[in-house]
This record gives sequence, C-alpha cells and structure tokens, in this order.
Amino acid sequence: MEKQGLNPYLPSWEYIPDAEPHVFNDRVYVYGSHDRFNGHVFCLNDYVCWSAPVDDLADWQYEGVIYNITDDPLNPDGSMCLYAPDVTMGPDGRYYLYYVLDKVSIVSVAVCDTPAGKYEFYGYVHDSDGTRLGEREGDQPQFDPGVMTEGENTYLYTGFCGFGDKSRKGAMATVIGPDMLTIVEEPVIVAPSEPYSKGSGYEGHEFFEAPSIRKKGDTYYFIYSSIVMHELCYATSKHPTRGFVYQGVIVSNNDLHIDSYKPANKPMYYGGNNHGSIVEIGGKWYIFYHRHTNGTSFSRQGCIEPISFLIDGTIPQVEMTSCGANGGALVGRGEYPAYLACNLFSNDEETYSGTFGAWMDGRFPIITQDGKDGDMEIGYIANMRDSATAGFKYFHCNDVQEVKIKVRGYCRGSFEVKTSWDGPALGKIQVDFTNVWKEYAADLAIPNGTHALYFTFTGIGNASLASFTLE
Repeated sequence: MEKQGLNPYLPSWEYIPDAEPHVFNDRVYVYGSHDRFNGHVFCLNDYVCWSAPVDDLADWQYEGVIYNITDDPLNPDGSMCLYAPDVTMGPDGRYYLYYVLDKVSIVSVAVCDTPAGKYEFYGYVHDSDGTRLGEREGDQPQFDPGVMTEGENTYLYTGFCGFGDKSRKGAMATVIGPDMLTIVEEPVIVAPSEPYSKGSGYEGHEFFEAPSIRKKGDTYYFIYSSIVMHELCYATSKHPTRGFVYQGVIVSNNDLHIDSYKPANKPMYYGGNNHGSIVEIGGKWYIFYHRHTNGTSFSRQGCIEPISFLIDGTIPQVEMTSCGANGGALVGRGEYPAYLACNLFSNDEETYSGTFGAWMDGRFPIITQDGKDGDMEIGYIANMRDSATAGFKYFHCNDVQEVKIKVRGYCRGSFEVKTSWDGPALGKIQVDFTNVWKEYAADLAIPNGTHALYFTFTGIGNASLASFTLE
C-alpha cells in the first residue's frame, strides 16, 4: 500500500485523544491527552507529541514525551492523570502548555523553548493577589483548557458542565496577561450549560466540555463537545469573550445527523465523548477528533477530516471516513488493515453512546490489538459475530477482480462484500475455524469508480478481521 493519509492518522497502537492541532514553523503539532491500551480510566500516560510537515499529513513523526505525569508539584506520586491540554506561543516566543489534573480544579502551566521539547512546570493561573483560578469564592471548577494568544493577551477557555448541574453555568473565557499566568479580565460565560440554555440557540447542543478556540479572518470559532457527547459543535463571534452564536455540528464520532448515505438518526460507530479542534494546514482546513476502541471509553484514537467553509462562514457537518487527510479516495488496490474501519456495528446492539467504562461485551465488534500498551502491534477488529459489519470509506476502484481477507477465530460462515451498508452483496468470501491469521479469497468484481466497502459476517462463532486486499 502506498503512503496515504489514513484514519486513524497515528499508528494503530497509539492512543492520543483530545487533540489540539497547531501549526508552528511549517509543521503541524498535535497536543492531546494520552490514553493507555486496556487502561482502566482516561489519560493514564505521560503527554507525548506527534508532528507532521504541513505538506504531508501521512508523514507523522513521534516527538517523544514532552511532559511527565509527575512533573506537576501537586502530583509527585502520579496518582492523578494529565487531562486534555492545549499549547500556545506566548508574546516572548516560548511555548506554554496549559492543562488540568484530574482531581483538582485549577489550571497548571508548563513552558518550553520549542514546540515539542521537554516542557517544565511554570506555575498556576492566578489573580493579581496570587489566588489560583478555580479556588476563589464563586469560581467554577476549571477543566479542559483551550488557549489562544493575541498580542499581550492570552484567552483561556475552560469548563465542564454535566446535564442538569445548575452549579455550573457554561464555558468560561478568562483573559491572561503577558506573564501567561496572571488574570487581567475575570471569567465570563461564552456558551451555556444545559440548565441555562433556554432561548440561547444552543438547546440540544449545550456546552459539556472540551472548549477550543480558533480564528479565521475576523471571526472566532469556539469548538466544544456538546451535552450529547459524541459531537463537536461550534459557535462564532467577532469578539473572543462575548457574543458567540451557536452554528452547528462539525463532526459526530458515530455519524449521527448525517443523512447522505444512511438515515440521519442511525449511528454507524460506537459514540462516546469527543474532543478536538479545527486547524488550517497548507491552506486547507481540518477537524481533529477522536473515536473509541477496545470496547471501552478509555482507549481513544485521533482522526482527521477535511472541512469546508460556506460563504457565510458556516461549516457543514462531515462524515467519518477512513481516508482522513488523504485529499480524496484511497487507492483501490493492495492491502489495508481492518482498524481503518470508520463504520462498525451489528444488528443486536442496544446502545451506542453516553456510557462510560468497559461497557461492550462479546456481542459488539470492536477495534483492538494484541499485546500490551506500547507494543507496536497492528490493530484489528474482534468480535465479529453474525451481522457484524465493518465499513471503509472511500476507495477509487479500477478493475478489481479479487478480494482477500485475513481472519482468525472460532467462526464458520462468510464475509459479504458490499459497497453500501444496506446494499446487496457483490459476493461472499467463505471462512472457517482457525487459531492463526489465515487468508481467504474470492473472485469478486468491484464496480469501477469511487465506493465505500463494507464487510458483513454471516455465520456462527466469532471472527476477527485483520485486513482486506483488493487485486
């Protein structure tokens, strides 16, 4: 398989959710929290960074650990996790990492001379008296900092607002001075929580968490995760701390609301919390978001989709795809790993989103891997029982006459190959019991042109799918 932009964009063994992408010096750097494969809670690992040249989003480079979980003075034993961070370049040209530990409600800051070097603890956001933001009387708890620096001011956006929680009024914007720590303008609410949303225009998509800020032209785009969790929404304003008007959904990590290839209310993946942002790279704009794997909420992987802006500045919702930042359909020839599936479902599921923990059992097809966290094992799809479907979008096919799949498991039946999730089978590939990965093939013509590809297992037992090959 030639080098292409793919989703997830990082290796299948890397779990970087909550992505904040930024372009510094002709490279795009991704800052996020760091989940652990088979982790028991969110964000168990140290912060690491990946980067890519702006002209090649298939060439991601590991920058290493940029901040250890024990680097904060409040966390010397590592008993707290590093939650979703963000980075901005300060007026002094240095890079500042803002984050919150999982059991405290204050904002920590670290600093580095380069975008992806080793950050050193710098201090906590505080007022002019030295009292830390989040600990003063009347402060709401701080969470998920997103930052943007303009001139001498840094705009800090924070918040977490559960459904029905009247103690939290919404996403907050606080203005920080040139020392990157001291408050110069007190927090104000820029997007409402669910109890305070009546008449706001945010109804049904109220602020939940994951605030992020970007600017395009003279317009500020406030990106956030809504109360329904699986979607990244946005609001716009001409001012960074007031007047934000709800605009819509940019992406959902189960493709709800999308009606271009299925009913709008049909989920096509396992939704859960979402977190990410938009960024301009090489003159094109993208949304970074994450998906859930391994049958839990705690092993999330980053994905990318290109976005477009209409004349009025709004962003139409985009589909989850396997081609991500490729700039178009993938080449319909060669072998592709199964973990690239952007659709994954079966007919007997009861829920797709809103549930935390290890909530999926053997009834659910899941993307997973062998080995332990950090092992460079290639991901695959497990638990494919009767009716389980894996979908891949999109491929430009030309004269494909044979399809091969690699399967293992106690299973007997066939994989139907289709170009739509509910369409007729183009053909079937028979599979049987095997404890090792085994390749099966069938003469099977795929129509020329650009298509989605769906593989549906029918039969008995439980199959795992490692890859498929188009020839």
